[in-house]
Amino acid sequence: MAGTTRTMQFKAETTQLLDLMIHSLYTNKEIFLRELISNASDALDRLRFEALTDSDLLGGDEKLEIRLEADQDARTLTIHDNGIGMSREEVIANIGTIAKSGTREMVERLKAAESQEAAAKLIGQFGVGFYSAFMVADKVSLVTRRAGEEGATYWESDGGGKFKIKDAERATRGTSITLHLKPVDRDNGLDDFTDQWTISRVVRRYSDFVAYPIIFRAEREEVEKDESGNPVEGGKTETVVEDKTLNSMKPIWTRPESEVKEE
Repeated sequence: MAGTTRTMQFKAETTQLLDLMIHSLYTNKEIFLRELISNASDALDRLRFEALTDSDLLGGDEKLEIRLEADQDARTLTIHDNGIGMSREEVIANIGTIAKSGTREMVERLKAAESQEAAAKLIGQFGVGFYSAFMVADKVSLVTRRAGEEGATYWESDGGGKFKIKDAERATRGTSITLHLKPVDRDNGLDDFTDQWTISRVVRRYSDFVAYPIIFRAEREEVEKDESGNPVEGGKTETVVEDKTLNSMKPIWTRPESEVKEE
Protein backbone atom coordinates (compact mmCIF):
# COMPACT_ATOMS: atom_id res chain seq x y z
CA MET A 1 0.00 0.00 0.00
CA ALA A 2 1.28 3.49 -0.81
CA GLY A 3 2.73 5.28 2.20
CA THR A 4 3.61 8.85 3.12
CA THR A 5 5.20 10.94 0.40
CA ARG A 6 8.63 12.29 1.25
CA THR A 7 10.03 15.32 -0.58
CA MET A 8 13.80 15.47 -0.96
CA GLN A 9 16.29 17.89 -2.49
CA PHE A 10 18.55 17.03 -5.38
CA LYS A 11 22.24 17.65 -4.79
CA ALA A 12 23.50 20.97 -6.17
CA GLU A 13 25.35 19.45 -9.13
CA THR A 14 22.32 17.35 -10.06
CA THR A 15 20.16 20.49 -10.02
CA GLN A 16 22.64 22.14 -12.40
CA LEU A 17 22.44 19.16 -14.71
CA LEU A 18 18.64 19.22 -14.62
CA ASP A 19 18.62 22.92 -15.41
CA LEU A 20 20.81 22.28 -18.45
CA MET A 21 18.40 19.62 -19.67
CA ILE A 22 15.18 21.56 -19.02
CA HIS A 23 16.43 24.71 -20.74
CA SER A 24 18.34 22.77 -23.35
CA LEU A 25 18.97 24.41 -26.70
CA TYR A 26 19.94 21.05 -28.21
CA THR A 27 17.68 20.32 -31.16
CA ASN A 28 18.55 16.62 -31.01
CA LYS A 29 16.21 16.02 -28.08
CA GLU A 30 15.12 12.62 -29.40
CA ILE A 31 18.25 11.07 -27.86
CA PHE A 32 16.30 10.88 -24.58
CA LEU A 33 14.70 7.68 -25.87
CA ARG A 34 18.08 6.16 -26.70
CA GLU A 35 19.21 6.84 -23.13
CA LEU A 36 16.11 5.43 -21.41
CA ILE A 37 16.15 2.32 -23.60
CA SER A 38 19.86 1.88 -22.83
CA ASN A 39 19.10 2.06 -19.09
CA ALA A 40 16.32 -0.51 -19.50
CA SER A 41 18.67 -2.81 -21.41
CA ASP A 42 21.26 -2.48 -18.63
CA ALA A 43 18.60 -3.45 -16.05
CA LEU A 44 17.78 -6.56 -18.09
CA ASP A 45 21.48 -7.43 -18.39
CA ARG A 46 21.90 -7.12 -14.64
CA LEU A 47 18.89 -9.34 -13.95
CA ARG A 48 20.22 -11.98 -16.32
CA PHE A 49 23.63 -11.85 -14.60
CA GLU A 50 22.26 -12.05 -11.04
CA ALA A 51 19.87 -14.85 -12.05
CA LEU A 52 22.88 -17.03 -12.92
CA THR A 53 23.41 -17.53 -9.18
CA ASP A 54 19.81 -16.94 -8.03
CA SER A 55 17.26 -18.24 -10.55
CA ASP A 56 14.40 -17.35 -8.18
CA LEU A 57 14.86 -13.72 -9.25
CA LEU A 58 13.20 -14.56 -12.58
CA GLY A 59 10.05 -15.69 -10.80
CA GLY A 60 8.86 -17.62 -13.85
CA ASP A 61 9.04 -14.49 -16.03
CA GLU A 62 11.95 -15.28 -18.32
CA LYS A 63 10.84 -13.32 -21.39
CA LEU A 64 13.00 -10.22 -20.98
CA GLU A 65 11.77 -7.20 -22.95
CA ILE A 66 11.34 -3.44 -23.13
CA ARG A 67 7.86 -2.04 -23.78
CA LEU A 68 6.88 1.43 -24.96
CA GLU A 69 3.38 2.72 -24.34
CA ALA A 70 2.07 6.06 -25.59
CA ASP A 71 -1.12 7.90 -24.65
CA GLN A 72 -1.81 10.69 -27.12
CA ASP A 73 -4.71 12.14 -25.11
CA ALA A 74 -2.75 12.31 -21.85
CA ARG A 75 0.49 13.25 -23.69
CA THR A 76 2.52 10.57 -21.92
CA LEU A 77 5.15 8.07 -23.01
CA THR A 78 6.03 5.17 -20.70
CA ILE A 79 9.09 2.94 -20.96
CA HIS A 80 8.61 -0.41 -19.19
CA ASP A 81 11.21 -3.08 -18.50
CA ASN A 82 11.08 -6.31 -16.52
CA GLY A 83 14.71 -6.07 -15.47
CA ILE A 84 16.34 -6.05 -12.05
CA GLY A 85 14.38 -3.04 -10.74
CA MET A 86 15.45 -0.84 -7.82
CA SER A 87 14.91 -0.74 -4.09
CA ARG A 88 13.95 2.55 -2.43
CA GLU A 89 17.57 3.08 -1.39
CA GLU A 90 18.77 2.45 -4.93
CA VAL A 91 16.27 4.94 -6.35
CA ILE A 92 17.60 7.66 -4.04
CA ALA A 93 21.23 6.75 -4.75
CA ASN A 94 20.91 6.24 -8.51
CA ILE A 95 18.38 8.90 -9.43
CA GLY A 96 17.92 11.25 -6.51
CA THR A 97 21.51 12.21 -5.96
CA ILE A 98 23.73 10.99 -8.81
CA ALA A 99 26.60 10.21 -6.47
CA LYS A 100 29.10 10.33 -9.31
CA SER A 101 32.45 12.05 -9.19
CA GLY A 102 32.08 13.02 -12.85
CA THR A 103 28.85 15.00 -12.54
CA ARG A 104 30.55 18.38 -12.11
CA GLU A 105 32.85 17.63 -15.04
CA MET A 106 29.89 16.68 -17.21
CA VAL A 107 28.04 19.91 -16.40
CA GLU A 108 31.07 21.97 -17.39
CA ARG A 109 31.69 20.00 -20.58
CA LEU A 110 28.02 20.18 -21.59
CA LYS A 111 28.11 23.96 -21.18
CA ALA A 112 31.19 24.09 -23.38
CA ALA A 113 29.97 21.61 -26.02
CA GLU A 114 30.38 23.16 -29.45
CA SER A 115 27.85 21.02 -31.30
CA GLN A 116 24.65 19.01 -30.90
CA GLU A 117 26.58 15.82 -31.64
CA ALA A 118 29.19 16.51 -28.97
CA ALA A 119 26.50 17.17 -26.35
CA ALA A 120 24.60 14.00 -27.28
CA LYS A 121 27.74 11.89 -26.91
CA LEU A 122 28.57 13.46 -23.54
CA ILE A 123 25.12 12.63 -22.16
CA GLY A 124 25.62 8.96 -22.96
CA GLN A 125 29.29 8.89 -22.00
CA PHE A 126 28.72 10.06 -18.43
CA GLY A 127 25.94 7.57 -17.73
CA VAL A 128 23.38 10.12 -16.54
CA GLY A 129 21.12 9.91 -19.55
CA PHE A 130 18.02 9.49 -17.38
CA TYR A 131 18.01 13.26 -16.98
CA SER A 132 17.74 13.78 -20.74
CA ALA A 133 14.05 12.91 -20.22
CA PHE A 134 13.59 16.46 -18.94
CA MET A 135 14.46 17.83 -22.38
CA VAL A 136 11.08 16.57 -23.59
CA ALA A 137 9.00 16.21 -20.39
CA ASP A 138 7.56 18.65 -17.85
CA LYS A 139 7.35 15.85 -15.29
CA VAL A 140 8.89 12.41 -14.98
CA SER A 141 7.63 9.65 -12.69
CA LEU A 142 8.63 6.05 -12.17
CA VAL A 143 7.46 2.95 -10.34
CA THR A 144 10.04 0.28 -9.66
CA ARG A 145 10.31 -3.00 -7.79
CA ARG A 146 13.58 -4.80 -7.09
CA ALA A 147 13.66 -8.46 -8.15
CA GLY A 148 13.28 -10.66 -5.09
CA GLU A 149 11.62 -7.94 -3.01
CA GLU A 150 7.93 -7.42 -2.19
CA GLY A 151 7.66 -3.64 -1.98
CA ALA A 152 7.83 -1.08 -4.78
CA THR A 153 8.85 2.59 -4.90
CA TYR A 154 7.31 5.61 -6.64
CA TRP A 155 9.50 8.58 -7.64
CA GLU A 156 8.44 11.85 -9.26
CA SER A 157 10.00 15.17 -10.20
CA ASP A 158 9.31 18.19 -12.37
CA GLY A 159 13.03 18.92 -12.46
CA GLY A 160 12.69 21.89 -10.14
CA GLY A 161 15.36 20.91 -7.63
CA LYS A 162 13.21 18.49 -5.62
CA PHE A 163 11.78 15.01 -6.02
CA LYS A 164 9.03 13.07 -4.29
CA ILE A 165 9.36 9.46 -3.21
CA LYS A 166 6.99 7.04 -1.53
CA ASP A 167 6.16 3.35 -1.19
CA ALA A 168 4.04 2.01 -4.01
CA GLU A 169 2.45 -1.12 -5.42
CA ARG A 170 3.70 -3.07 -8.42
CA ALA A 171 2.76 -6.65 -9.23
CA THR A 172 6.03 -7.62 -10.89
CA ARG A 173 9.73 -6.76 -10.84
CA GLY A 174 11.14 -4.04 -13.09
CA THR A 175 10.75 -0.33 -13.75
CA SER A 176 8.20 1.85 -15.56
CA ILE A 177 9.21 5.44 -16.37
CA THR A 178 6.44 7.81 -17.46
CA LEU A 179 7.21 11.07 -19.24
CA HIS A 180 4.57 13.79 -19.15
CA LEU A 181 5.54 15.36 -22.44
CA LYS A 182 5.95 19.02 -23.31
CA PRO A 183 3.83 20.43 -26.16
CA VAL A 184 5.01 19.59 -29.68
CA ASP A 185 7.43 22.24 -30.96
CA ARG A 186 9.31 20.88 -33.97
CA ASP A 187 11.33 24.08 -34.43
CA ASN A 188 12.99 23.28 -31.10
CA GLY A 189 13.34 19.53 -31.57
CA LEU A 190 10.13 18.55 -29.77
CA ASP A 191 8.47 16.06 -32.08
CA ASP A 192 5.29 14.23 -31.14
CA PHE A 193 6.80 11.43 -29.07
CA THR A 194 3.41 9.78 -28.65
CA ASP A 195 3.24 9.14 -32.41
CA GLN A 196 4.04 5.52 -33.28
CA TRP A 197 5.90 6.44 -36.48
CA THR A 198 8.10 8.97 -34.67
CA ILE A 199 8.88 6.45 -31.93
CA SER A 200 9.60 3.73 -34.47
CA ARG A 201 11.98 6.00 -36.39
CA VAL A 202 13.91 7.00 -33.26
CA VAL A 203 14.21 3.41 -32.04
CA ARG A 204 15.48 2.21 -35.41
CA ARG A 205 17.98 5.05 -35.57
CA TYR A 206 19.53 4.69 -32.11
CA SER A 207 18.48 1.38 -30.54
CA ASP A 208 18.04 -1.13 -33.34
CA PHE A 209 20.94 -3.26 -32.05
CA VAL A 210 19.64 -3.55 -28.45
CA ALA A 211 19.68 -7.25 -27.54
CA TYR A 212 16.12 -7.34 -26.17
CA PRO A 213 12.86 -6.80 -28.07
CA ILE A 214 11.59 -3.22 -27.90
CA ILE A 215 7.84 -3.59 -28.22
CA PHE A 216 5.38 -0.80 -28.98
CA ARG A 217 1.67 -1.24 -28.47
CA ALA A 218 0.31 0.21 -31.69
CA GLU A 219 -3.24 1.08 -32.71
CA ARG A 220 -4.67 1.02 -36.21
CA GLU A 221 -8.11 1.48 -37.71
CA GLU A 222 -9.55 -1.53 -39.53
CA VAL A 223 -12.52 -1.07 -41.85
CA GLU A 224 -15.20 -3.77 -42.01
CA LYS A 225 -14.79 -5.93 -45.13
CA ASP A 226 -16.98 -8.35 -47.05
CA GLU A 227 -16.18 -11.99 -47.86
CA SER A 228 -14.10 -10.88 -50.83
CA GLY A 229 -11.96 -8.64 -48.65
CA ASN A 230 -13.42 -5.40 -49.97
CA PRO A 231 -14.47 -2.53 -47.65
CA VAL A 232 -18.19 -2.55 -46.80
CA GLU A 233 -19.87 0.74 -47.69
CA GLY A 234 -21.08 2.33 -44.46
CA GLY A 235 -19.44 -0.50 -42.51
CA LYS A 236 -18.01 -0.22 -39.01
CA THR A 237 -14.47 0.89 -38.28
CA GLU A 238 -12.73 -0.99 -35.50
CA THR A 239 -9.62 0.01 -33.56
CA VAL A 240 -7.16 -2.87 -33.52
CA VAL A 241 -4.38 -2.95 -30.91
CA GLU A 242 -1.28 -4.98 -31.65
CA ASP A 243 2.27 -5.34 -30.35
CA LYS A 244 5.02 -4.40 -32.79
CA THR A 245 8.70 -5.18 -32.23
CA LEU A 246 10.60 -2.10 -33.40
CA ASN A 247 14.21 -3.29 -33.37
CA SER A 248 16.07 -5.98 -35.30
CA MET A 249 18.30 -6.96 -32.31
CA LYS A 250 21.20 -7.54 -34.71
CA PRO A 251 24.60 -6.63 -33.18
CA ILE A 252 26.39 -3.85 -35.08
CA TRP A 253 29.33 -6.09 -36.02
CA THR A 254 27.03 -8.50 -37.89
CA ARG A 255 25.48 -5.80 -40.06
CA PRO A 256 26.62 -4.36 -43.41
CA GLU A 257 28.69 -1.18 -43.10
CA SER A 258 26.05 0.70 -45.12
CA GLU A 259 23.49 0.11 -42.33
CA VAL A 260 25.66 1.41 -39.48
CA LYS A 261 25.41 5.09 -38.54
CA GLU A 262 27.94 6.96 -36.41
CA GLU A 263 25.42 7.54 -33.59
